[in-house]
Amino acid sequence: MQNRGMYWQSIRSHIMVFDATLAILIFLILSCGIVTLYSAGIDFPGRVEDQLRNIVVSFVIMWVFANIPPQTLMRFAIPIYSFGIALLIAVAAFGMVKKGARRWLNVGTPIQPSEMMKIATPLMLAWYFQKREGALRLKDFIVAAVILAVPVGLIAKQPDLGTAMLVVAAGFTVVFLAGLSWKLLISLIVSALVVIPTVVWPMLHDFQRDRVLTMLDPNRDPLGKGFHIIQSTIAVGSGGLRGKGWLKGTQAHLEFIPERTTDFIFAVFSEEFGFIGNLVLVTLYFLLIIRCLMIAANAPTLFSRLMAGSVTMIFFTYAFVNMGMVSGILPVVGVPLPFMSYGGTALVTLGMGLGIMMSVQRNRKLVQT
Repeated sequence: MQNRGMYWQSIRSHIMVFDATLAILIFLILSCGIVTLYSAGIDFPGRVEDQLRNIVVSFVIMWVFANIPPQTLMRFAIPIYSFGIALLIAVAAFGMVKKGARRWLNVGTPIQPSEMMKIATPLMLAWYFQKREGALRLKDFIVAAVILAVPVGLIAKQPDLGTAMLVVAAGFTVVFLAGLSWKLLISLIVSALVVIPTVVWPMLHDFQRDRVLTMLDPNRDPLGKGFHIIQSTIAVGSGGLRGKGWLKGTQAHLEFIPERTTDFIFAVFSEEFGFIGNLVLVTLYFLLIIRCLMIAANAPTLFSRLMAGSVTMIFFTYAFVNMGMVSGILPVVGVPLPFMSYGGTALVTLGMGLGIMMSVQRNRKLVQT
């Protein structure tokens, strides 16, 4: 009987690995996503069923990573990062081209290796700073900049500025939390403000410059490049206070909203549920970020704290950039709304991030006990 009890306790410790607060918040956001996807995807049979399958896969990934202690995950930092870089090089050499971008590898099914770098890059950086804890010098931050720049450069060349921006946000968060001085940070910001208009802008592709110019003035080409932004902002504004009601969004069902099941699903949600619905959704994301910050702040090791902080930044950047581009205040860069937009690759990445957060929280409790 005693052996049976010990056996059950061992199994239970690997099953009950989920942080209750995070799980509830994710369940609520996913529910909002499925309800909205049903409306947005009426003309796309099978989207809801496919998304439910993606959620199950993401859940399994989350459970697996939640069972991996941070110390174990840290050992795989170099192999995971190296494998990701190798895949990005393979994409550059013989990747699939879709809509003018070379971002996918065909391994029986198309995969997008840049997605894994959202986790692999901060993982590598967190490992690097953990090894040098207490003895950081300027050269260590230079090495970290190189570790970050390699995947960002390969991803930006595809071109995929949206994913590159997310990798930068996650990686830079690790560098900042590791102890980057405010003086150096301010110097980097000033340098960026100088470099972007003089160096980065001329290097952008024509369609990327058009996206920025269209954001500043959508009416410069209202029936062409500005059409999608104009229609999405109309959808957001036409929802009013309470929205038009579920399944009653005219912009979505008359097919004015582009990519309405993926990148622009927030426009569908806004039109049907209005300002009140948006307030609820933003509150859920806010509580998710707060909970993740609490887990990061209480992490038992530097590696855990850096990884939790970078995952938190990924969630924040996903939500902020997507809502910003749909609302017309940021350029369109192809970033999905986390746990809302249709798609498997992004959900798997988010599931990995959630699993890491839950692993950090779970191991904090184990350390304390």
